[in-house]
Amino acid sequence: MRHSVSEPNRRTVNGRRPLNGADQAPAVLHMLCGKIAAGKSTLAAELARKPGTILIAEDEWLSTLFGDQMHSVADYVAVSEKLRRVMGPHISMLLMSGLSVVLDFPANTVKLRCWMRDVFEDVGADHRLHYLNLPEDICMQRLRARNQAGAHQFAASDAQFYQISAWFEPPSDAEGFNVVPYQTDIM
Repeated sequence: MRHSVSEPNRRTVNGRRPLNGADQAPAVLHMLCGKIAAGKSTLAAELARKPGTILIAEDEWLSTLFGDQMHSVADYVAVSEKLRRVMGPHISMLLMSGLSVVLDFPANTVKLRCWMRDVFEDVGADHRLHYLNLPEDICMQRLRARNQAGAHQFAASDAQFYQISAWFEPPSDAEGFNVVPYQTDIM
């Protein structure tokens, strides 16, 4: 997709730019990075309360569409990739319509963040990468409490937590994201 520049740092697509309204700021893609149970979904719900903002939660979509097909981490990876292929263009259209999107998908690897970057750059939207940098022991305590409460779509085991965490890549300055750091366990 080709972009034309009409103002400094303000890209347009087909003569349009993603805005929430004539006098409002550009649409924003909010991305969330943090280990399992770091508080990403809690923060996502809070961010989505802002007017003109919608929430797209991977866990809800995956549990509804593929819940009976996910029995391992490998299954999750496969169906998550399918979901991203469908959601990328959908998220782009939402941003272009002026809605900000809170993408409650884990932005936990460079590869996943590259996909997210493509989504917001293709339409010239703004972005924020919310990085929840909590100690692993706090995440594990939260995961166990969440599993015991049974309130979450998926109950990751301790082994799955460590298996998934092994792939975790914190965001680096070299990636060039607008990072919003969170380093407390208040979420």
